[in-house]
Amino acid sequence: MKKFFLPGILCVLSAIAYGQLGVQYDPTIQATKNLQYFKPKGDLFVGDCIPFSKDGTYYYYWLLDSAHHKSLNGLGGHQWVLSTTNDLKNWKQYPIVLGIDEPWEKSICTGSVVFYKNTYYAFYATRLINREGKVNEQLSYATSADGIHFQKQQPNPFYTSAPGYSKREFRDPKVFVDEKTGEFHLFVSSWQQNTVMQNAGGCLVHLTSKDLKTWNVLQPVLTGQSSVPECPDYFLWNGWYYLVYSHDSETYYVKSRSPYGPWIEPPYQALNESWANVVKTASFKNGRRIAAAWVPSRKDNLDDNDEIFGGNSIFREVMQLPDGTLTAKFPAEMIPVTAPAMPFKIEAALNATNAGKDAVQVNAPNGVGSASIKDIPARCRITLEITPQGPTQEYGLYLRSDDKADIGYRLNFSANNAMVDLGNTNIKAVSGLSKTIKVDIILNDDIIDVCIDNRRCIVNRMPEQKGRVVWLYAKHGAVQFKSIKINPIVDNN
Repeated sequence: MKKFFLPGILCVLSAIAYGQLGVQYDPTIQATKNLQYFKPKGDLFVGDCIPFSKDGTYYYYWLLDSAHHKSLNGLGGHQWVLSTTNDLKNWKQYPIVLGIDEPWEKSICTGSVVFYKNTYYAFYATRLINREGKVNEQLSYATSADGIHFQKQQPNPFYTSAPGYSKREFRDPKVFVDEKTGEFHLFVSSWQQNTVMQNAGGCLVHLTSKDLKTWNVLQPVLTGQSSVPECPDYFLWNGWYYLVYSHDSETYYVKSRSPYGPWIEPPYQALNESWANVVKTASFKNGRRIAAAWVPSRKDNLDDNDEIFGGNSIFREVMQLPDGTLTAKFPAEMIPVTAPAMPFKIEAALNATNAGKDAVQVNAPNGVGSASIKDIPARCRITLEITPQGPTQEYGLYLRSDDKADIGYRLNFSANNAMVDLGNTNIKAVSGLSKTIKVDIILNDDIIDVCIDNRRCIVNRMPEQKGRVVWLYAKHGAVQFKSIKINPIVDNN
């Protein structure tokens, strides 16, 4: 995980807040409709996500966080919770499926699930304090007949460390089974010791076993990273193998025609959104692939403060281009339910002219042109098309702004830099910004989520500004904003 800000005074767990060993969680009071932007009720948060699918059911395992990683003396105290769906709209919520059962278990960390010979296997790391008083991460697994009720297996942990790799950094096992040989494979996040370049020891250790008792250590499947490559994902899709991993919670992937590389860097990283942490994926019906991640909280709930562990869930639909490059968009079923489009008036303010009820033309070769729309709901969906008419320096919108545009969050498009900014985050290598683009914006309380042309997404958490004006602007160029629609979000849980 990214090195999040943790308050200096770690919380002392009480018997009221916790059961015997782990935090209490009531699935019966949780949302069962759309889990896009879901946060469990109470002082609880979503952590790392572990999606899995079987027979048309999407299993959304996720880490239950209770105190932004402060629980159990800062070691996390995390446990696995499960939500399932057959249609991405209606969900079932379950009690904790992998919990803290022993005093030595300080966190049930991220892992993965595989189904093999009528059994579900959940592999995970257990964070603990060893006899020398040092924090270690060791590997554990549990089995289940239904993917819901898991039984931890003995010995627990079953694997403590691999020679030549860090004991402190040894977590997040990604499991898959070679059906031909019956061999289990694990990719484990770790740090390689005694490397040629001391700042490039991050790696994914490759372990194999046929009996889950004797494990062989093969050559790492990924090396040379400047930090531990966390929460790996690995899948085969239409002839392409994908290895996904996180660097400081930002998600990257490489691709190959062969199972273990050589890996090819894609032309852009569509899964990399700074505020969609540790993206992992699972297949879904009709050849689809759905990714799950989480939007972190901000320290003290301030716009410019660092992120802290735990927040809201977020989902993307991942798509594949002919060359194996991945793109991402909002899953159609998970776009929030909205009321009919509301009426609005576009006020052309500077170097702008109205072009109909839902369009405005901005002509500003010598500076900036702008127009505004007032009385925007705090929770709504805004869709529009934007057409640059020749070269521009930049164009975009100010969201949650005011009458003077001196507050708000800038959604900025730069064709020259191939970059999109949303507040204080951005995504890079975004092509096509000099042509017409379709933009889909979700304002959901302090989360702002944007999809561009159904191929790239960017999200941010920005809690402070609450203005009700949207500004449309362009700088050093001519841009048309058209087909603007504003639909209030309707709560359907």
